[in-house]
Amino acid sequence: MFKTSNKYYSLNEYLKNTFGCKVYKLALSGGYTCPNRDGKLGVGGCIFCSEGGSGEFSADCALSVTEQIESAKAKVKSKISTGKYIAYFQSYTTTYMPIQRLEKMLLEAVNNDCICAVSIGTRPDCLPDDVLNLLNRINHIKPVWVELGLQTIHERTAKYIRRGYSLDIYDKAVKDLKKININVITHVIIGLPGESRDDILQTVEYVGNCTDGIKLQLLHVLKNTDLAKDYQNGKFEVLTQDEYIDIICDCIKILPPNVVVHRLTGDGDKKLLIAPLWSANKKVVLNALQKALSPQKSNGT
Repeated sequence: MFKTSNKYYSLNEYLKNTFGCKVYKLALSGGYTCPNRDGKLGVGGCIFCSEGGSGEFSADCALSVTEQIESAKAKVKSKISTGKYIAYFQSYTTTYMPIQRLEKMLLEAVNNDCICAVSIGTRPDCLPDDVLNLLNRINHIKPVWVELGLQTIHERTAKYIRRGYSLDIYDKAVKDLKKININVITHVIIGLPGESRDDILQTVEYVGNCTDGIKLQLLHVLKNTDLAKDYQNGKFEVLTQDEYIDIICDCIKILPPNVVVHRLTGDGDKKLLIAPLWSANKKVVLNALQKALSPQKSNGT
């Protein structure tokens, strides 16, 4: 059922309710790879994924976790003077590494006094039992979030973007994570080639019924990706800003009120961004989104 307004549960509101202070995410890197890149499933990665595994803004993986945290804190010191941080292992597939290495990395993060939670970006097909057992142990020290890159529920699109797993694998991952009280955040890409507005809303509705949080991500066409080749060959068009905002408003209306909206759009590295170029000015886009999502005033009041 559609909500009567565009009100949504924002990440900032959730963080304040949960931790009682300003909280900022620090983008870190585990320095590993992905089964869609190392030959297990494929070698090219997902069709939209950059060479950096969507971790262009992460700290240097050559540094220790502690050093990455300090480096990332320095970059955001103008935005947060007091408060806490979330260690966000963003690039590639964080749980796709030897379990001993993963354990050492996560323990180093959670044992840092400034870290209040750990967020782990991964694939639903990279959560074997030993990883789930580790996440369960870490979650008893500090909260653990797992971010799953689903992007779409539609198999035809999943095949096109070379996702490499079926929807039932995502369903099982969510079930397994919920069983050990892990907070699940799902990534959805808005504007994938061949998808209609109804296709997008079906994905968002499906995800909203099973996840704790959602990231709504505009499709970015980046240099040196197979998606860029298709775009330059005229195989699809990207969304306009107005189209994107209209779709986001519809997405918000069908999300349950308890689902935390972690992202309304996303960052595309400006050095790599081919399209849509309007997305490069994130501040303007976010202001337009917030205006569209604000309660409508009437009678000039």
